Parts: sequence; structure tokens; C-alpha cells
Amino acid sequence: RDPYLATSVNLEAVQLINRLRSDEQLVILPVTNSGYGTQTGDVYCTEETPLEPISLYGRTKVDAERALLEQGGRVITLSLATVFGSSPCGRLDLLVNHFVLEAVTAGYIVVFEKDFKRNYIHIRDVADCFVHCIEHADAMVGRPYNAGLDDANLSKEELAEKIREHVPGFYLH
Repeated sequence: RDPYLATSVNLEAVQLINRLRSDEQLVILPVTNSGYGTQTGDVYCTEETPLEPISLYGRTKVDAERALLEQGGRVITLSLATVFGSSPCGRLDLLVNHFVLEAVTAGYIVVFEKDFKRNYIHIRDVADCFVHCIEHADAMVGRPYNAGLDDANLSKEELAEKIREHVPGFYLH
């Protein structure tokens, strides 16, 4: 919605940090799996899958990641799957959280692009991943890593069905 803000926060702020940091400082940058763009869905994206972002958000995150990795030093980037879980500010812009809210409050949801697949990761797993990166930084620096749950590659319809298992009567259209 705000291209200037997206570019400023996602790219320019990272470029500034990159100019100011020393090579000894450890930087762990969370990026997004949106950098992969629209893959076929027939295969899972790996760290070797080409980055082909289709949105400004994805492009700015990919450019920030490249800037850090190209400069070198103690850098680890984490391409996060779609994060879900509780948040102090009630992140309803996250797909799982939004679907759960609709299930509990409205009792139904209209699912557009029901076969669109995403990979998910719980916020606690993201935190554990950051701790792992800190504890094993020397062996990990200089590379991008994907962070997601192998058993959580679900279509939007499959996600809604999982939620229905816990919220009986949840209607999907």
C-alpha cells in the first residue's frame, strides 16, 4: 500500500545497517519466502531455488538479503515461511490467525484461491531458529536458510480444514 515506506523499511534501513556494521558483528536477517515468487507448487523451494519475487515487498526483501550476503562478514539470512501464533498486537494480517478468528467469531469463511499453497511456521519455532543461529553462527554465516515446517505445506483449503477439526461447524465456502 505504501511503496515508499516498504522500500525505506525493507531495503534502505538494511542497507544503512550494512554500511554501519563491522565485519565481526553477527547479523541475522529474517526475510520472506515471498522472494521465491510464484513457483509451480510441484516442488518445495530450497535455498538453491531461484529468487523471482513478483511484489515490491518480495523484491525489497530479496535486494536487502543480497546486499548483506554480497558484502560478506557474519551474516545469516532466514527466509521465513508464513508465521502464525499469538502476538501482543493480534496480527490478523497473518493467514492462520485470520482464518482462526473467522472460524471462532463468524463461523464461516470464503476462501479465495483455495488451492494456493503456502508453508507455515509457528512463532516459537522462529524464536528457536534465531537461538540456533546465534549458537551455531560460525558454521552458518554467509548463507541463506529457509525456515518452515516440512509437514506444514498446505493449501488454503487444507489450512481451513485443519482449523475446522478444532472448531466444529466452521463453514468453508
